[in-house]
Amino acid sequence: MRERQLAFDLGARDAFGRGDFFVSDANAVAVAAVDDWRRWPAGRLLVLGDEAAGKTHLARLWSAETGAAVVMADALDADVPAGLPEGPLVVEDVHLAAGRPEAEEALFHLVNLQAERAAPFLMTGRGRPADWGIRLPDLLSRLQGTAAITLGAPDDALLAAVLVKLFADRQLNPTPAVIDYLVRRMPRSFRAARDIVLAMDRRSLSEKRDITRHLAAEVLATLDRGSEAET
Repeated sequence: MRERQLAFDLGARDAFGRGDFFVSDANAVAVAAVDDWRRWPAGRLLVLGDEAAGKTHLARLWSAETGAAVVMADALDADVPAGLPEGPLVVEDVHLAAGRPEAEEALFHLVNLQAERAAPFLMTGRGRPADWGIRLPDLLSRLQGTAAITLGAPDDALLAAVLVKLFADRQLNPTPAVIDYLVRRMPRSFRAARDIVLAMDRRSLSEKRDITRHLAAEVLATLDRGSEAET
């Protein structure tokens, strides 16, 4: 019987440096748009994409370049705008403000405040503003009038780079053969990449196993069964 041990998930060290962000055809347009921040229409940009698509990474890179303050939309309330310094601003996951009157009012105030100050404003979110359920008409109008760029689904090169980064964030270094095996067989999403790396890390710890193609195959099979059970 294979010896098992308790697996303590100590979490990943998310790396947000420029060298940790891989540019491919799937995201090159979005990267160029963020880099060209001095020419954003009305001084603001909305970066859209699925979960784990790289929105936060791009936002943090821009924050590091410009010195922008970073606020999470689910933390927005009436006190937030007054407490922020003047200058560039990032609000992440703006879709989470939808349906919360105080958060919507705060976000609307921030949009207007940044415009009055001629300070650049970067926002991130999932889906489209029209689908978020925003109740404040003026805010919805501002968001729909904001230049938007969407991070596309990953191609092979980007998916491989994301897997390498996710493994590295957990201090794991699989061989290129393992990465290639996963890219050819896994669902085409960043969320799947995150789930697979997490599952492989946990099984490697609990079963004292290396990160191999065999382990990758077992994890993919387990995740496939889990998906079938949900449908």
